[in-house]
Amino acid sequence: MGNNLIEKNGVLLEVRNLKKYFDTPRGPLQAVDDVSFSIERGQTLGIVGESGCGKSTLGRTILRLHEATSGEILFEGESILGYDAKRLKKLRTEMQIIFQDPYSSLNPRMTVSQAIAAPLILQGLYRRDDRTGIETRVEELMDLVGLAKRLVNSYPHELDGGRRQRIGIARALSLKPKFIVCDEPVSALDVSIQAQVLNLMQDLQADLGLTYMFITHDLSVIKHISDNIVVMYLGQVVERARPNVLFERPLHPYTKALLSAIPIPDPDVKQEKLILKGEISSPVNMGTACRFVRRCPSCTEACRTWDYREIETEPGHFVSCRLYGAQ
Repeated sequence: MGNNLIEKNGVLLEVRNLKKYFDTPRGPLQAVDDVSFSIERGQTLGIVGESGCGKSTLGRTILRLHEATSGEILFEGESILGYDAKRLKKLRTEMQIIFQDPYSSLNPRMTVSQAIAAPLILQGLYRRDDRTGIETRVEELMDLVGLAKRLVNSYPHELDGGRRQRIGIARALSLKPKFIVCDEPVSALDVSIQAQVLNLMQDLQADLGLTYMFITHDLSVIKHISDNIVVMYLGQVVERARPNVLFERPLHPYTKALLSAIPIPDPDVKQEKLILKGEISSPVNMGTACRFVRRCPSCTEACRTWDYREIETEPGHFVSCRLYGAQ
């Protein structure tokens, strides 16, 4: 479960009806379509779904690494979509990202020290000739993420995946951000290393008051680290709730299928899996039909003309499905 010891001071990030379309020869590819949610300070919002559902595009659009097609992104109550280059550069100190692959996200020609120091220099927090100041700050960050000082002049290819990802975390923390998009930060690591990195991230959140948006396809990870969970399918939110509610009372057929795929580490327990059949709909030129209609075991003809909307079935538990109260 995400950290609950931090004093909550309201919403840090709010996303309203966010859309991100990419132009293709066959029409717009609707990677993120009408997504809304909010994250309170000090909390972790988990984003889960299979590959291609728009999780990473959502995170990058929030950080304006992709420009939104429409919608609103409010950070500390202020819309950031209209920020010019100068204000956006300042915003980068408060919103950061940890990438999925710690090897490809690091410059192979930069040492550990150079990689961590780069944001400090680019943002003008230290002059390039201030070697003492930079070295002191880099050592602080390395110690913060558990990197031995003897690695300061090492290159990425000389380190294992866990240490490389710690460099990525240190680099993200170097500017003292408030909000971090964690884009599948442990999926490329061994299971034992995953646990170490997850524990590190939770400790950092508790110590520094960080707010996370944690993107993953691993449901066991998302349950462990999140305060709230959003389930995405083909660019849309199909369900969102607190972890205990989502895992105990899943509503959307897609969420049920995802949860049924979690392996139970007990050979004596008979596990019933919900196997999805059919083909995934194309995200290009989506019509009004439910996007899960081709794979849903509970679909009816009415699902083919149902407009997307969220329905609150109990306080804090939202689902987008015609089966729950929509006419």
